[in-house]
Order: sequence, then structure tokens, then C-alpha cells
Amino acid sequence: MKKTLLLLAASVACAFPALAQKTYTLTSPDGRLRTTVAAGDALAYAVTLDGRPILDASPLSLTLDNGTTWGIAPRVAGVSRTSVDTAIPSPFYRSAEVRDRYNGLTLKMRGDWSVEFRAYDDGVAYRFVSRAKKPFNIVSEQAEYRFPADCAVTVPYVRDHAGNIDAQWRNSFENTYTETTLSKLDAGRLIFLPLVVDAGDGMKVCITETDLNDYPGMYLWNGDGGQHLTARFAPYPKRTEQGGYNNLQMVVKEREAFIAKVEAPRTFPWRVAIVGTDPDLAASDLSFLLAAPSKIDDTSWIKPGKVAWDWWNAWNISGVDFRAGINTETYKYYIDFAAAKGIEYVILDEGWAVNKKADLMQIVPEIDLPAIVEYGRQKGVGIILWAGYWAFDRDMDNVCKHYSEMGVKGFKVDFMDRDDQQMTAFNHRAAETAARYGLILDLHGTHKPAGLNRTWPNVLNFEGVHGLEQMKWSPESVDQMKYDATIPFIRQAAGPMDYTQGAMRNATRKNYRPVNSEPMSQGTRCHQLALYVVLDSPLNMLCDSPTNYLREAECTEFIAAIPTVWDETRILGGRMGEYIVSARRSGDTWYVGAITDWTPRDVEVDLAPLGIGGTVEATIFRDGVNADRKASDYKRETIRIDTVEPLKIHLAPGGGFVAVLAPVR
Repeated sequence: MKKTLLLLAASVACAFPALAQKTYTLTSPDGRLRTTVAAGDALAYAVTLDGRPILDASPLSLTLDNGTTWGIAPRVAGVSRTSVDTAIPSPFYRSAEVRDRYNGLTLKMRGDWSVEFRAYDDGVAYRFVSRAKKPFNIVSEQAEYRFPADCAVTVPYVRDHAGNIDAQWRNSFENTYTETTLSKLDAGRLIFLPLVVDAGDGMKVCITETDLNDYPGMYLWNGDGGQHLTARFAPYPKRTEQGGYNNLQMVVKEREAFIAKVEAPRTFPWRVAIVGTDPDLAASDLSFLLAAPSKIDDTSWIKPGKVAWDWWNAWNISGVDFRAGINTETYKYYIDFAAAKGIEYVILDEGWAVNKKADLMQIVPEIDLPAIVEYGRQKGVGIILWAGYWAFDRDMDNVCKHYSEMGVKGFKVDFMDRDDQQMTAFNHRAAETAARYGLILDLHGTHKPAGLNRTWPNVLNFEGVHGLEQMKWSPESVDQMKYDATIPFIRQAAGPMDYTQGAMRNATRKNYRPVNSEPMSQGTRCHQLALYVVLDSPLNMLCDSPTNYLREAECTEFIAAIPTVWDETRILGGRMGEYIVSARRSGDTWYVGAITDWTPRDVEVDLAPLGIGGTVEATIFRDGVNADRKASDYKRETIRIDTVEPLKIHLAPGGGFVAVLAPVR
């Protein structure tokens, strides 16, 4: 029976006319994207752009443990359509509000399930909906992406355990990208989302998912060298044991023969295909728009901002009369620095709680935490605490209540390193519990946001990125500059990221080397500054030491003053993996940031889309004339520019550029 179902599903990839079926069409509001949904022997959909095939007929189904498969020989009981054009408030995002404009199609099936499709101008998404009132398990989900050619792809493989798929369910979702073609993808490696497929003629497809809650995250895989990608999901954990990094994780020792438990009627995650040019991908809001609305009615207590961070710079401060490290004196010094510069938070990263106990109530004797929190309160600086995943999960309500009452403002939770159903449920449970006690969260060591930042806006940031921390140990062969010029088009399409920029030690390609205790960045100083504009990070770290920032007054002043949430964001240009130019508005001031890979380039930026008009005062940080050999070289100037003329930018190898455009007063 299973073999027959697989053959039926596979046959959908051939051609719709070969099957006895009904078809339904859905077009984007601008009419360019067209989705055709077929319900015959199997359920499938195809996508065209201006009549050109983008996605061939691709099957979708859910197989339940009662032997039924939603998507094989579906029987349509009802069809409904909708058109929406509204604005959604998004106060902790890249824009103050986001336009939600789409056409929708719902096929209600006999057998307690439906499938919903939405077509936006920049993409297509679908999801399953269960109306079943009795609990069941999902054995597998079929999600196929079948392309009309052997397209080029840019993918993030799971970094470790190549050749052992079962071992790859445990990973940190941190890796650089591999460029290859569909047929040459490594059959021994899973790909985590998002990824990009080059559809030709300047158009690309970014595949991701959103509204991911209490369901395993989707990986993609190609096991036969064909022109397609196939979904894989971590089976549900059957047995876990405390272990992993410093005993702060729950390690899966055995898994079930199904991927998810379903207890009540529910919706499932949206499968999203963003379609457009490189700048279109970087500008897409689909992950946010398709997520469940905010579950927090009053968000006035949620405060985004910047964080003085201790771990990357290894607590290295100088010119003081105490021993720097994990102790009260050091953190008071960080608080003094943050208060002097107007930085909203200081984080106590790993080390404040007793090591290997997974107990956040056991504080090391060198730390007087109530005194630190009170000192921060007096100085107007909030305290955020680092927490290993299991230490947080095992006593979550008590931990949140205790530290909220102490005056702590939030937690950075780390080392989840899974996205099976148990772990995605944990992220939502952590967000809900933290919100109940007025706490913000930074989910480090986790997968992409997948809409959680809209549903629980107190979760301000997420890792799932090969961020600057990697420069503490990555060899010279790692090309972080190419990676930086890629993530705005791929990873950032899924939501904000805890990249942790701001290095004051900067290195050219020849001079970079990993130094764990006194790390440096690849690329120029202005590259680091520009990342504060290019990257979405509502809770944004200052990775370097206060000592280094105090020596670099101009750069520190810029970083300390830059917003972390925005009224408007525009992508002014770019090519994935090469460069990007982003513009963000806060009030009546625009910030323009640009970064490049290791290729130097001259870029002309048209400022007309910003609608400024006339002359503005521009404070500019640009790569210095010697930045190609001394990466810390930069030039700062304040001039008046006519926005009618294009902004001319020279970017050194691994370079960057920032301009703050303010009205002439």
C-alpha cells in the first residue's frame, strides 16, 4: 500500500493533464505569480511567473498513523477565496507597519482537513489545517519542490555528521553557504532553511517556513540527483537524557516512528516560496506576515535596544584596579560604560551560574547578582542573564518569577540545538512564560525565527546564524565576507538574527586569524558599522570590550546612537553573495548602509526611492584610503549632499559604508 501511495504522489511531477483531476488557480494581486493547484489522484501545486514555470507540479501530503494520507485522492468538499489588503502594526520589526496584501484559496476536504494557499506579489505559501477533534500522530509530511531545470542553489548544510542523517537532527543551525546545483547536492547532508534556488533570468526562489509552533522544523534534501528538493523532519523524541554542552542540554537517545503529535484542531506551518530578484528576497516580509498575530495585547513594556556584551571580548578590560572577569566589579564597570554611552542593557553571559549544574538558582560566589541588578537600575541599565536551555526549561516558571522580581529584564537562552516538535514547542512556551513575567528573550543556539517574533514580540532576537562569534575560532579559509553579503537575501528573510557585530579589531583577508581571547573581525571597520544598518537585530550586541570602544570614540558614538527597530526599511540594491545597500528610516532620519564581499567595488545609490528630496546633512563613515591593507582605517565626515544626485560609494575589499541622512535644521 505504501509503495502505491508513493508512486501516485511521484506521478504528479509529470504533468497535470495525465491525471483525472480538478484544478484551481490563484494569482498574486499584481497578476504576475500564478499558482495552479491540482486535486486528483494526488494533491499538487505549480507556480509560474509571467507565464514562465518557476515550480513544476509538486506534491504535498500528510500521512497519519491511522493509515490515511491527506493529499492522496483528495475529495474537495468546498472552495473559498479571499482577497486581503491591510496594514499590520509591527513595532519591533524593520518597519513600523507591514502591508499584508494577498489572494487566498482554501480547499476544504472531506475527512476533517483543509489546505490553504496564499499568493502575494513576492511569493506563494500553503499550509494544512486539521479539523479532527481526536488526537493522532503524523507519521510523515511530503513537501516537494520540483523545478523545471537543474537550477543553481545556495544552501546551508548541517555542518557536522555528513553521511549520517540521523545524527544531523542535532545541530546549531550555523554554517556558511554552499553554491552548487540541484543535481549535485550532497545526499548525505540535510539542508536547513532558508535556502535559495536560482530560477534564471534574474529571478530566485527562497524557500522557508513560518508559523512554526509545536511541529518539527523542515529540512530539505536531495537523495537521487534529480531536479527537486524533498522535505525531511526530525522524528519525535522518545527518550532524552541530560547531557551535551556542560550538561545544559537534553540529548535525544531514541526517537519515535512519527514526527508529530496532534492533540486538537490546529493549523500547521506555512511552506513559503519567496519569488523575486535579489533585492526582492532581502525586502520580503512573508515570514512575518504569515505568522500568527501577537499574543501580547500590551507591548509597551517590551524595550528593544543594544547590549554591552562580555563573552566575545573575554571580559578583557584594562586600566582598572581590579581583576577583570566574572565578578561584581567587572559587571559594574560594564554598567558604567553602558550608562555613559546610552546603551540599554548589559548581559551576564555564561559563567554567572555554577557550571555544569543546570540550576539557575546557584550563583557563583564572585557575583552579587542583586547588587548588580540594583546598580544597573540606578544607572538606567537593564540586566539580561544567559541561560542554558535545560537549566531554563526544567524550572522555567520559578526562574522567570524569581529573576523578574529581582529586576532582571530578560534572558538569553542558549544551546537548544534541535528543532523537533518538543523543541519548537519549548520556544513558544519559553516566550509565553517570559511574557507573563515581563521578560524579553534572545533565543540563541536555536533555529530561524519562523514567525515567533510576531507571535511573541518579547522574543526580540534569534541566532541560527554563522555570526561574529565564529571569528574567535574559524580558520582563515572561512569566508565571512561572502557570508555577510549573502545572509540579508537568505537567512534574514526568516527574521531577525543575533549576529553580534561591532568589532573594533579588524583584519584584511591576509591578516585575519582566529584569536579566541582577543578576537578580530574579517573586513573593515566600516563593514562592522554598516552591519548595524544592514542586519535586522531589535536586540543588538556590542561585541567588543568597553576598553576598545572607549579608544574609538567616533565609532562608539555611532553604534550607541543607532536605532535597533525602524519605521521603514528599503533595499536600494545588491547581488546575493556580493554586496547589498540597505536604507532604514527612524523618524525623519535615514540610515544608509552598504557592505561588500572581498571584492572592492564602486556603487552608485539612487536615493530617490527614499522620498527625501533636496539637501540633507550627511554624517558618513567610509573605508579609509588604506583600508585594503589596514582594515581599521576609516574616514568620518559631515557634509551636505543633494539627494537628487546618486550617492557614490567606494567599498574596499571586505568593506562597508554608512551614511546618516538628517534634514537640514
